[in-house]
Amino acid sequence: MWGAVSELGHVAALSRFLRCWEKTRGTSVRSSETQALDCTSSPPKMTRVLFMSLVSFLIAINQASLINRCDLARVLRKEDLDGFEGYSLNDWLCLAFVESRFNISKVNENADGSFDYGIFQINSHYWCNDYRSHSENICHEDCQDILSPNLLSAISCAKRIVSGAGGMKNWVAWRLHCAGRPLSYWMTGCFLG
Repeated sequence: MWGAVSELGHVAALSRFLRCWEKTRGTSVRSSETQALDCTSSPPKMTRVLFMSLVSFLIAINQASLINRCDLARVLRKEDLDGFEGYSLNDWLCLAFVESRFNISKVNENADGSFDYGIFQINSHYWCNDYRSHSENICHEDCQDILSPNLLSAISCAKRIVSGAGGMKNWVAWRLHCAGRPLSYWMTGCFLG
């Protein structure tokens, strides 16, 4: 809800900027000051307001792809990941955090030209097909499907990865930041009922 209110505020700021800009463009400074009496800011200040509004708007759009930690725990539990191949929900939450900061739509380009997709940062060279470069496509998934908000493709592929040799050790970030560490705090405050 707050995103919608914020978005409307940004649209109103953009609209106000465009009205003021239309009134003042192509005129001298003196006449633009007279014509812009109903505009609360000078064009340079309005440009800064517009810029900040656009940045805020883009941040709000980007945040729409984030999932709450406890909501993710509920989805993972529903998809039977608690205890899957010996890994707890804490392991899965830690993995999702260190790989994507719970960003469902994160895409990261690697030095070798492959891409990592979604909340678990699943690699296009081995696990999914992004139609950009050679892929083994072991999960038999389109990489774009791994970005889906319902998380089913990402979870299905992550299960396949964890079922193979190495388990969660296939993710370097999990090995470095989660393996062998106390992880119980990841479920703090999550009531899965």
